[in-house]
Amino acid sequence: MNLAVIPPGGTAEPHFHANYETAIYLIKGRVETRYGRGLKQTKIAEAGDFIFVPPGVPHQPHNLSADEPAYALVARNDPNEQENVVLYDPTLESEQKGENHARNAD
Repeated sequence: MNLAVIPPGGTAEPHFHANYETAIYLIKGRVETRYGRGLKQTKIAEAGDFIFVPPGVPHQPHNLSADEPAYALVARNDPNEQENVVLYDPTLESEQKGENHARNAD
């Protein structure tokens, strides 16, 4: 479990977690999360909201505030979670259908 801080206007790299799920409780802020194949779906979460990300679902959180950081409590069911993040390029989904276009994070 850890505290995630997204800086004002900050956006994470698109990524997914291949073999584990993530549970997120948004403590402070408003975060828009793009998710799913091609990151075409979006959901806005506010303080007090719970977000569940199943294994293998690409996602990309973005802090909607230009002035304040967003804070979230994040729990994952993998002890090596940081080593198992897979970067995701949503632009490849439409260019080459049906293949796995992820690359391992360094």
